[in-house]
Amino acid sequence: MIKVISSPFTIQQLSQEAGKTFGDMVKAVVDIEQEIMAINGELHADEEAVLMEQGAKQSNLWGINLYPELYGQEDWLEFDSMINLRPSGGNKSRGVEDPEIRKRIREIVNNLVSE
Repeated sequence: MIKVISSPFTIQQLSQEAGKTFGDMVKAVVDIEQEIMAINGELHADEEAVLMEQGAKQSNLWGINLYPELYGQEDWLEFDSMINLRPSGGNKSRGVEDPEIRKRIREIVNNLVSE
């Protein structure tokens, strides 16, 4: 079941969510305008659809993977999703090529997920 996170979520809660899906990873889509994220979709596209149904603009949505066991380390957040592939928008890979957008995503995730 996809959850939209808009207020602080603990790393313990995130770990529990990982256990319900991929074991060690949680797929998430971050809305850089509304500063929220959706988690628990089988595909990033599923989470993207939920956020868009709630009024999000696709251009503000970015797919990431979170590894709760690596929390606090640089690679606990991975920029890798098919929804990020937007050649017409200047993003030509599954990653997030714009360093400012990557920074913004990290800030939002760090504000939403805490110990």
